[in-house]
Amino acid sequence: MPKITASGALAGLRVLDLSRVRAGPTCVRMLADFGADVVRIEPPPGVDPNEGMFAGNRLGGDFQNLNRNKRALTLNLKKPEGLEVFKRLVKDADIVVENWRPDVKARLGVDYESLKAINPRIILASISGFGQDGPYAKRPGFDQIVQGMGGLMSVTGFPETGPIRAGIAVADSSTGLYAAIGILVALREREKSGEGQWVHASLLHSQVAMMDFQVARYLNEGEVPVPAGNDHPTSSPMGMFHAADGALNLGASGQGTWVRLCKVIGREDWTADPDWANEKLRTKNRARLNAALEEVFATNTVAHWVDTLNAAGVPCGPVYTVPQMVEDPQIRHLGVVKETHTTDGKPIRVISQPVTLSRTPAEVVTAAPYWGEQTDEILREAGYADAEIARMRADGIV
Repeated sequence: MPKITASGALAGLRVLDLSRVRAGPTCVRMLADFGADVVRIEPPPGVDPNEGMFAGNRLGGDFQNLNRNKRALTLNLKKPEGLEVFKRLVKDADIVVENWRPDVKARLGVDYESLKAINPRIILASISGFGQDGPYAKRPGFDQIVQGMGGLMSVTGFPETGPIRAGIAVADSSTGLYAAIGILVALREREKSGEGQWVHASLLHSQVAMMDFQVARYLNEGEVPVPAGNDHPTSSPMGMFHAADGALNLGASGQGTWVRLCKVIGREDWTADPDWANEKLRTKNRARLNAALEEVFATNTVAHWVDTLNAAGVPCGPVYTVPQMVEDPQIRHLGVVKETHTTDGKPIRVISQPVTLSRTPAEVVTAAPYWGEQTDEILREAGYADAEIARMRADGIV
């Protein structure tokens, strides 16, 4: 098959993807969707005892969503000839992405300095749990562990529940995106210097960065963030409320929005209540305000309040289940869900890139590849003859 061209934006770039699980594949997916030629490199079946954990159900939605628009090569890097094949690929590559423990790169001889000696323009992106050095560098990092260490669990949930994990892989996904940004910055700098560089991102640092205003409040005002349930920690009324047939989120922060809210729900008298005179007081006296709003919203449906409040300039939206979310007309209009097909013709639906470019948009062109699906094709591109490829197969190199 020809190289996958999902977009013209990054066409011509070659990415060697050694990463597994979620953060690395998330990073590389962005590059693939915008047109980079991504070669996903995995050990041949049976080499890695953890391969089931890393690859999972290759035809399942999660794997397909993470690894679409990529080609696949099997390569045993534990064998010297496998490493030599990889190094030959590095000569013509632009980017290598990996999420091994920091010491593994040096042991295999594929650390940045070693790759730079092969190709001075190479950009190595290393994703780790805790960083490339320091006291925790060799620890394995998993999303929930880092959600706890990065402070997210301490502000998630209700005061009476104690720490709660977020329902998505915040640390993994954000690290993948930060790493992709780092790669793009390094590519831009390479245009000026002609040299690549080492980009690294960690789950721990990324999780703390995602805490954003919560940590900034503590660092500068000494305010220790605590869980606020479905309420915004510093604004009110801003949170989740119950209508007659479901739940909705209200975002009525700011004095102007507060006045509009009171008018549209027919409670203009609330603007004269001294407990609710400004944002700070409304937040302090949130319990009484929330109870009063619950009584109002219970009188009609979610659809009524969403339409009525938004028409009045008061931000409001329904609280969806996932099935409801994918059927929302704006979600459908934005093309959030795309359909493609596996090699055997099975339809697969995946989530499109949320960044839109006017001339060179990302596209979903192919489903995730089977294990080593393009091995022969990629090796031929690297200059290996069919007889050499057959021998490498027989020797367990690929």
